[in-house]
This record gives sequence, C-alpha cells and structure tokens, in this order.
Amino acid sequence: MIEYIKLFWEGAPEGELSVILYEVDTGNGRLALRSIDIFADCRTRNIPDLYDGAIEITPIPTVEELNAHVWGEEFHACIIEKAEFEAIWESHTYDGALKESGGF
Repeated sequence: MIEYIKLFWEGAPEGELSVILYEVDTGNGRLALRSIDIFADCRTRNIPDLYDGAIEITPIPTVEELNAHVWGEEFHACIIEKAEFEAIWESHTYDGALKESGGF
C-alpha cells in the first residue's frame, strides 16, 4: 500500500525547504518511493530516488510519529491524496500552504 504524506517544517531556516511530500511504500518498511521538496518561494524539486547516494536508508516516520514530535517540535504532517502528489510532481509547481492550517 502507498501512503502520501505532506510534512511541514515550521520555522525552516531561510533558503531551506518548507514542505516535503513523500510517497511511502508502507508494505516495504515505510521506504520513500519518491519525494518533492517545496521551498518558501514555492519552487519545487522532484526527487525520484530519495536514497540515491545515501549511506543509510531510513524509513519515513508515520504521521502520528511526526505529529507526536518524535522528530522535533517544528515538524507537522498530514496525509494527502495521491492526486495532489502527482499534480505537483507533474507540474513542478506548488501553490498550497507552506504552514499547516489550524495553527500551532
């Protein structure tokens, strides 16, 4: 099964990405199949192989883990639909929120 996650990085340093979208293979140790980096100026960068050149392969935490702040107070996540991920992947544009709605 494939899961799509939108991860918000609240207070990201200038020039760093603000949102990351992950396509996660939940049947294969929660490894990312693809990801999209979204910067504060809404530029995007598609990453077809998150683990290319990686020394250690790390699974993507669940939304529950991310929202429990296991990885830091500044990270907040939600599940998104495949269609949203694919639209951003194909268009190389993002016009969505750079912060999670509902405030924190």
